[in-house]
Amino acid sequence: MKTVDMFLLRRTVRTSVWTNHFRRLSASQTHWNERKGLVLGVFENKEGEEGSLHLTEAAARFDQSLSGKLSELLNISGPVLKKGKSRVFYGIHKDFPCVAMVGLGKNDAGVCGLENWDATKERVRQAVSAGCRLLQDLEVNRVEVDACGDAQSAAEGAVLGLFQYDQLKSKKKSKVTTQLYGSADSAGWEKGVLYADGQNLARLLMEAPANHITPTTFADSIEERLAAFTERVTIHKRAQAWIEDQQMGAFLSVTKGSDEPPVFLEIHYNGSPDSTQAPLLLVGKGVTFDSGGISLKPSPSMDAMRADMGGAATVCASIVTAAALKLPINIIGLAPLCENMPSGKATKPGDVVRARNGKTIQVDNTDAEGRLVLADALCYGHTFNPRAIVNVATLTGAIDVALGSAAAAVFTHSDWLWEQLHKASVVTGDRVWRMPLFQHYTRQVTDCQLADLNNIGKYSRSGGACTAAAFLREFVTAPHWAHLDIAGVMSNKDEVPYLRKGMSGRPTRTLVEFAAGLAHMTK
Repeated sequence: MKTVDMFLLRRTVRTSVWTNHFRRLSASQTHWNERKGLVLGVFENKEGEEGSLHLTEAAARFDQSLSGKLSELLNISGPVLKKGKSRVFYGIHKDFPCVAMVGLGKNDAGVCGLENWDATKERVRQAVSAGCRLLQDLEVNRVEVDACGDAQSAAEGAVLGLFQYDQLKSKKKSKVTTQLYGSADSAGWEKGVLYADGQNLARLLMEAPANHITPTTFADSIEERLAAFTERVTIHKRAQAWIEDQQMGAFLSVTKGSDEPPVFLEIHYNGSPDSTQAPLLLVGKGVTFDSGGISLKPSPSMDAMRADMGGAATVCASIVTAAALKLPINIIGLAPLCENMPSGKATKPGDVVRARNGKTIQVDNTDAEGRLVLADALCYGHTFNPRAIVNVATLTGAIDVALGSAAAAVFTHSDWLWEQLHKASVVTGDRVWRMPLFQHYTRQVTDCQLADLNNIGKYSRSGGACTAAAFLREFVTAPHWAHLDIAGVMSNKDEVPYLRKGMSGRPTRTLVEFAAGLAHMTK
């Protein structure tokens, strides 16, 4: 009987509260027309702890301004909000017709050694994203966001979570503007917005159809994005004649089958006050559509190969972000851009081509083209005497089999470089994982019948990601070089809660954080 009475009382109170709120909401139509919302955070109680809610500082102040009405509603409207879950209340505040409460989990997380990320930051991103999307679905067009103890992560969650590629659709999602609520850390918020905008730029480029993003339009898009930073940025869009002059035979062999002309995009960001500072070199594979060439891919999911320029997209987006952040570092970005298509002019399996450094390559599989594109770019990049080289590529399906979408693979002999990349990934939550680069794999690409190297390992699929990395190593002489294979993290289904389904733009934020770390260290 006691349980039934309690249930009836709770239902009566809830009905009264909702009715009162809807009356207030309809009485204040002006506020609804503004479609303004608020996202606030709440923590779970620690294990064995019962009693009062653990609201964030901003939420507690908001609740106090309402004489405890928010906490009352949270208590009567259902169970405690779990991590990443959200709930909306209407009409409880004159300035915010819609208030979304989001669950942040327990307030005792921090860096998790097992997961290799900062769990607190990830929870904030996940929770804020959920709250912002919920309000977007209600067609709220202006949202203020609780920092939830980490303004940068909150901004990342909001901006990444709201992104949707609908440029080519007639019916689009409601556009939402976000701003910080109840915190003095505006610098952290703005930094988070820039990090997320960078990743969204990469997502935009990767998601766009291949007939919209060709090598030429890709280069033009990046030039347009960097137009605001001309005093620190120099851009060269190298045409086919220049590529031929540089004797980039490996790169050119991939371009032969397409009617779209290749572009070698070269970006110089001079952010360091010391103009003589050795640059960080970022190289991104830029195959704007990969059919496989004569070694044609199966047709199912071939459309996803519009994002095979994910390496170039993330590299260029990270440089745009570095320029926006005014990072005190010199960065050179190289993006060899082309299509890999079949035709009567295309490279044939068994053909032998010569790379910029003079090494000959037997091309036994034209669908292993990314390493050919990168080989010449890496050779050219050494002319700048970089302090470190990081190349990024959606290189092998094998790495998707090995790691899935949990982390981007890092192949490097430099412990120092690995530590910097790993440290950056822990902060961003966009993880990396170190893979082997043994001579065992090198022998599989150097044991070649017709040339110095074969573009596939002699045991075919076995260790495919590792043999691809070993192939690239043959074009590197710098001591600090890392190859990031990002094929496994190219797209998102539902693995990363704060990214919608589609191309992910990963690991742009990790590259930016890595560059920021180098900018503020002396080595």
